[in-house]
Amino acid sequence: MFADVILPLNLPQVLTYGVPVDLHHRLRVGMRVEVALGKNKQYAAIVERLHHEKPQAYQVRPIRAIIDEQPVVTEKQLQFWRWVANYYMAAPGEVMQAALPAHMKLAGETRLQWAGDDSIIYDWSDAAHKAAEALRSRQELTISELREIVGTYGFAAALSELLEKEAVAINEALESDYKPRREKVVRLADIYSEEKELVKLFDQLSRAPKQLQLLMAYTELNRKQHGIVKQQELLERAQASAAQLKALTDKGIFIVQEQNVDRLPDNAGVTAQEITFTSAQQAAYDALNKGLEEKNVCLLHGVTGSGKTLLYVSKILECLAAGRQAILLLPEIALTTQLVRRLLSYFGSELGVYHSHFSNNERVEIWEKVRRGTYKVVAGPRSTLWLPYSDVGLIIVDEEHDPSYKQRDPAPRFHARDAAIYMAAMHNARVILGSATPSVESLYNVQQAKYAYVPLKERYQGAALPQIQVIDARSLAVVKGIGIKLLTPELIDAIKSALQQRRQVILFQNRRGYVPFMMCTSCGWTPKCRNCDVSLTYHKSTDKLHCHYCGFKAPVMHACPYCGSEGIAGKTYGTQKIEEEIQQTFPDARVARMDVDSMRGKNSISELFGKLEKRKVDILVGTQMVVKGLDLEAVSLVGVISADSLLTFPDFRVNERAFQLMEQVSGRAGRADGNGTMLIQAYNTQHPVLKWVRDHDVAAFYRNEIKNREHFFYPPYSRIIRILFRHAQEEKAAAAAQMMADGLATVPGIVVQGPGPAIIPRVRNLYIREIWIKCPRDNKLIDSLRTFLKAQRQHITATKGYTSVQVAFDVDPM
Repeated sequence: MFADVILPLNLPQVLTYGVPVDLHHRLRVGMRVEVALGKNKQYAAIVERLHHEKPQAYQVRPIRAIIDEQPVVTEKQLQFWRWVANYYMAAPGEVMQAALPAHMKLAGETRLQWAGDDSIIYDWSDAAHKAAEALRSRQELTISELREIVGTYGFAAALSELLEKEAVAINEALESDYKPRREKVVRLADIYSEEKELVKLFDQLSRAPKQLQLLMAYTELNRKQHGIVKQQELLERAQASAAQLKALTDKGIFIVQEQNVDRLPDNAGVTAQEITFTSAQQAAYDALNKGLEEKNVCLLHGVTGSGKTLLYVSKILECLAAGRQAILLLPEIALTTQLVRRLLSYFGSELGVYHSHFSNNERVEIWEKVRRGTYKVVAGPRSTLWLPYSDVGLIIVDEEHDPSYKQRDPAPRFHARDAAIYMAAMHNARVILGSATPSVESLYNVQQAKYAYVPLKERYQGAALPQIQVIDARSLAVVKGIGIKLLTPELIDAIKSALQQRRQVILFQNRRGYVPFMMCTSCGWTPKCRNCDVSLTYHKSTDKLHCHYCGFKAPVMHACPYCGSEGIAGKTYGTQKIEEEIQQTFPDARVARMDVDSMRGKNSISELFGKLEKRKVDILVGTQMVVKGLDLEAVSLVGVISADSLLTFPDFRVNERAFQLMEQVSGRAGRADGNGTMLIQAYNTQHPVLKWVRDHDVAAFYRNEIKNREHFFYPPYSRIIRILFRHAQEEKAAAAAQMMADGLATVPGIVVQGPGPAIIPRVRNLYIREIWIKCPRDNKLIDSLRTFLKAQRQHITATKGYTSVQVAFDVDPM
């Protein structure tokens, strides 16, 4: 028997290993196995296929051991991995690396075993003698343990001396980083499981109030937590001491044991809420059911604040009633935080949440709960698709237009919305794509009758959509004299009015930092990152210049190094600068900021939501994070500080992105009572996108955009593959790109643009060249193009002098 296994490496294909006879009856597809590659390297690989076909190209090595008792990956998961690897031109190992939680990818740890005799050690250096004594005493140490004993200085020389004298043997072992949480758990002695004995015990402790309090607290917790009562929780609930608990333990009433406990909160006992639809929601729900009978995918086009979540919940409940699993994809962790509280009231302990803010240990436990079927509904961002589902009946992609669904780096560079549609087809499931501003591709698929379409044009309880005004930013000159640089008089007056009515305000600016771009006013010099070809952003919180690509920091320069001028000034502004100006203009207002810099903590987002809901924040300043799904009753005003920056980015999707961002952020205002307003500051007030946003006119936007896409042969009329070439030497990256372009010139039926420098031509000291390919939507042509591109990459990286060039494919770039 042979096994094809996926190793967590960037290898172009799976490798085949032999299965020892004694493992035949135990080994199954989806299990992790220990295999050797090279001389000493050990890896934990996933078994993808079992067969009897001996490979002819290389000598087969045996599997060393089986790691799992049960498969950790399902066969349907492996089928999904294969599709992702093929469609997005990624290696199987890259997909495995993305899919498995870190603690399930066992790490190789070099171990040193004592191989010397027990005689006295003479003529050794002090460090080697110390190392040898430690090894002889403990027989085996890891490299990291030995380094701690000997110290970093002299460690390499000591290890070399041990090896030279053949006093140690090297062993590569695989170790799991996952450690179950162990806590002290309290339970009643078995005799008190009978009600008669328990009543006697309560009577017996009536004269010892503290001990009686402990017993009552235990009874309450035991009922709520299904028999698992943690010692610490019991002491806190009873306001008792460890000594008082020990007294009951000594009497044989309580038994305290240490055992593995769940890191994840237990949501059992949550009472499900009833769902009541408005007439508009009921009509949309009926249309949704009809649409999903006719098509596998349905686009739910509901305006902001229309109550799409209630429709999602109802469809999920139907799915669970049929005994199947449901997935709710969300574009951001920020959305997950607020929405989960609502979902818990419907799904309780059947709801799981998965995202990168969980620890590695927690992610392993979530994985296992999905595999065992404990979690029937899972909500989270794109990584949620990697979990081991067995029978998916429904996938909902909320805010399906959002670019966050696209994985950019590292590979696989997949799009979660499109991958979800393939996964649903595998499971014979249905897909709901929800958005107030659907993507051009999804609207086109509706037009082509590939998707069903359900509109929901009315806000919940009939609340009105916000009134939108476009403000000419030239009016900033009026307030410049009093030190205000960013807020027009119209926006200042609107903020004052909202604060007087005790309402909340959201201000949107799509740049973080204090000053994103600085320049010498005499010669035009700008401070740039030494590792990347980007300007540095000034952050006032650190008083340093930051690179947002590699993390490099530099001190602030007050004089130009080229001309000596001290006229270095900021030319644009970010969220930190806006926050400062708001605090200066409205000193009594409580201001908060929501961007990547301020939301780094594990609980930062949930803490901010708590403050917003309790109205402890009056004005919220933020980047795209404030656009996505914030549902706050008290927000009556939204301000877009600089619409021009959204409308001038060099990308064929620039109008689509700008329209979606501004329409979505407008939806944060007036959600409860319809009393909402949005002010957009712009210099180019006649831009057509601003008119479509002002009128909430998705149809007009789509008609214009689809016409331009067809004229210039952009998606959805074509498929795009972007090829990136990275190298530390600019000429090597350029030459590799030219080799690819020369090969592509022989492929008929495609349009090739480039090669040329990327928009940011150097990142982390690697120069980047790129090629864009437009290909007709012909599956046979696309498949042959994929095959050609992989072969061409292999040819380039095998060419002498180009082996270190990184060639990456980005299919359907966003």
